[in-house]
Amino acid sequence: MTGAGRPVLARTPHRLLPDKSRTLSQLFVPGQETLISGDSRAKAVIDRVLALTEDEVRRTLARTRADFAGRYRDLDRALERNFGLVAHRLGAEAGVSVARQRLIGAYFTQQYALEGAALFNPSIVPHPDQTGCGPGELRFVMSLRAVGEGHLSSIEFRTGTISAGSAISVEEPGPFPGTGHYRPGTCDRGVFQAKLAEFGHEDEDAQFLLSLLPERFGMAELDAAIGALSRQRATRGDSAALVDRVRWVAASSYEVVFNARHPLSERVLWPGGPAESHGMEDARFVRFTDGAEPAYCATYTAFDGGAVASHLLETADFRTFTVSPLAGPATRNKGMALFPRRIAGRYAALSRWDRESNAIAYSTDRRRWGPGVTIQAPARPWELVQLGNCGSPIETPAGWLAFTHGVGPMREYAIGAILLDLDEPEHLISALPEPLLVADKSERDGYVPNVVYSCGSLLHDGIVVLPYGCSDSSVRIATVELSQLLAELTR
Repeated sequence: MTGAGRPVLARTPHRLLPDKSRTLSQLFVPGQETLISGDSRAKAVIDRVLALTEDEVRRTLARTRADFAGRYRDLDRALERNFGLVAHRLGAEAGVSVARQRLIGAYFTQQYALEGAALFNPSIVPHPDQTGCGPGELRFVMSLRAVGEGHLSSIEFRTGTISAGSAISVEEPGPFPGTGHYRPGTCDRGVFQAKLAEFGHEDEDAQFLLSLLPERFGMAELDAAIGALSRQRATRGDSAALVDRVRWVAASSYEVVFNARHPLSERVLWPGGPAESHGMEDARFVRFTDGAEPAYCATYTAFDGGAVASHLLETADFRTFTVSPLAGPATRNKGMALFPRRIAGRYAALSRWDRESNAIAYSTDRRRWGPGVTIQAPARPWELVQLGNCGSPIETPAGWLAFTHGVGPMREYAIGAILLDLDEPEHLISALPEPLLVADKSERDGYVPNVVYSCGSLLHDGIVVLPYGCSDSSVRIATVELSQLLAELTR
């Protein structure tokens, strides 16, 4: 697309490709190594290792170390961790040597290639630490969706700098990606009640259990409430299904903490709750600008293999993350994107709650959302299949600038742009009649062909930096001159 004779958008030479050498060390249980349920063969494997001679143990462990130690910051620690997860299977043999423990751990460890299948769908925000930046420079954090074996998605990060002249540099990621330390989070009773209602649990038992919980509660308070419910089994009937769902919802709230000494680009957000057992998809990060804490939030799609739901990430420093489910009509599909500040005291978000149109939704607490108000429906040839957003809106003097995606013939994706009223974003000021970006010849082939898709952009010094995924296989970065784009939208 051109404006006033000049291209509004320009591609940069940057291209981020999947790196199959970036791996995690994960628990591997023989017999349960696929997404299909199977019987564990753990005891049989352990018995075979116990039958090895000490010399065989020594030589096998030495060979394993020689082949794999360079791929991890501390291989022995990873092996000991996984041994600890299966040690209960040893029974009376628990007193084995450290070398044999580590070797058992090795038989229950696998490498998982984070980006083995794809790397795509980025979002970008200012880095929380701007120390050392020169005049006009901005350090950024880019989130990425990585897909590995089993089509399992996780969230990765890259860092880089935008110079005063809008030159972009992307730093090489650290060599030892890791998933951090997971711990249970606290739950919001209002969100909990709304999620239970979505699953059809609004009966007397659910109300009784909720009445025993404080406004914010942890697993100890939840266990006590479940215990009280079970003690009334004689008068309340079978509450097993309710308890199962209660624990399922509670497990979707957790925290992840990373080592401050490890680079941000080594931190991987890995599925930690049942709602996302098959992946965390398309995180849309945004930095809040109205003093709301924490400083950064992201909505992402949680996928459990059968259903999708919108979840929330919150962080102040990209070291400690709080994860929680969202509730309400606007959260029941993919592609929510938060506005960077509250509007008239309420949080706002772009939503595609009907699976095909762009809508606006509001919330008083950032967790419970009402229905969406449609602002843009498919109308032009390049978007007739469906519309959606490409990340959080950018505030400009002319209005809220939001990049969108549309799907047309042959399932071809294109990126467009709309302008929304600053005070009433449910009012659409204008939309580009033609796409801003479509896949070129070098971007059309991939895991999902003919797709260009972004989860978030960044405005710096009059230039919008727009990273985007190419055919679900790689990432490129484009720049957009804000003044030209606004001129096209306000003509």
